[in-house]
Amino acid sequence: MGGFCVFCGSASGDSEIYGEGARQLGRVLAQRGIRLIFGGGRSGLMGEIASAVLAAGGEAVGVVPRDSGEHENTLAGLTELQVVDSTRQRKARMAELADGFIALPGGVGTMEEFFEIWSWARMGLHDKPFGLLNTAGYYSPLMAFISHMSGEGFLSLHDQSRVVVDEDANRLVSILEQRLTLRGR
Repeated sequence: MGGFCVFCGSASGDSEIYGEGARQLGRVLAQRGIRLIFGGGRSGLMGEIASAVLAAGGEAVGVVPRDSGEHENTLAGLTELQVVDSTRQRKARMAELADGFIALPGGVGTMEEFFEIWSWARMGLHDKPFGLLNTAGYYSPLMAFISHMSGEGFLSLHDQSRVVVDEDANRLVSILEQRLTLRGR
């Protein structure tokens, strides 16, 4: 298994449950030998998941843009750190390295990264699986809206079904791995 790119907040949110969800996913990835590919930061859920991966003996690959100042906020002890020239190159590089994608709770940046990956899949630019870790129902309102988009004719049922949503990290990763196997990696 190559790796899963995880999009998540550089903030931790207002509930400790989000940090625990990130740590749980980090442990699951490490136990399954799946590399974490992420934005490289040490703060928020980014730091939580990467620290959990590394503590469990897994590999964490950070990709940071030289132009954003985030290079100074990089988590120490990463398996690998890749520095690229821009945020646009960061997203492209993470997508290139990843076999699949997972979004943890996060803000606008997390949503933008997730929807871009989904949009790229719709355009046929990749066929990698992607999903949402629905920690404490964080993504339930979004999924209701996505169902509304589909019901109003703006999103096909096929495209809606491409998004895997689960509140359990182990189950989510299992489903994404099954989809990788079905597509022949």
